[in-house]
Amino acid sequence: MNAPRSIADTFESIALSLVDAARPLAKSYFRTTLNVERKADSSPVTEADRAIEESMRAVLRKACPNHGILGEEFGLSGQDARYIWVLDPIDGTKSFVSGVPLFGTLVSLLEDGKPVLGVIDMPMLGETWVGQIGKPTRFNGVPSHTSRNSRLESAALFATSPDQFTPQENCVFEELGRNCASRRFGGDCYSYGLLASGHVDLILEAELQPYDFMALVPVVSGAGGVITDWSGAPLTLVSSGQVLAAANPELHRAALEIVSKANRAD
Repeated sequence: MNAPRSIADTFESIALSLVDAARPLAKSYFRTTLNVERKADSSPVTEADRAIEESMRAVLRKACPNHGILGEEFGLSGQDARYIWVLDPIDGTKSFVSGVPLFGTLVSLLEDGKPVLGVIDMPMLGETWVGQIGKPTRFNGVPSHTSRNSRLESAALFATSPDQFTPQENCVFEELGRNCASRRFGGDCYSYGLLASGHVDLILEAELQPYDFMALVPVVSGAGGVITDWSGAPLTLVSSGQVLAAANPELHRAALEIVSKANRAD
């Protein structure tokens, strides 16, 4: 007998059709002259962000008309639905408008508020991670696994930018960084894909929105990693936006101890 299909199995093909719709648009707009606007939080947005999200929403309206949608550019609809799709058409718009190919498209499906399916797609690199809660994460169709390094002193720590931290949060990042072997900036969602494939050990970030991190949860956890907020709690639609991701539970515990102490000290 065939194993019963999970909700994530059922909707994975739709998730992949969303990134299939997004990818050619991202490529067509990349390294072209774009009108860059600033949103209320000073983050950039372009016609590419909006066009990609519109194309993804059109796919969902046809395939899942009763599902809710939360997108970075056009907000939340169907908030009372059991299933809500969370979309980030271009994660890393600053990289996108700078001609840096390390931007991605993020898709996740929430069931009763919990992420059960996540996709990280890197349009310019041809790299895609697909994660389902309870199943191994796949990178371009092949199972991927996080690093087995459990020692902070040999860990590589990543963050997208030091600018995302408040002064207090930056003190926390600095304290964690002093206990690690190295630290790097940049990458946006790409860093989490690299963590899922065993190349990055730790990621500490702040000021993220649900569309920035919901897709990351199934990808990281399905590869053997742990991703939470800075208190160790699961990430939800109402999380603070402070994210700690680690390659394995041991490394996460070690990092969380430092983060918690540094946060209390400040």
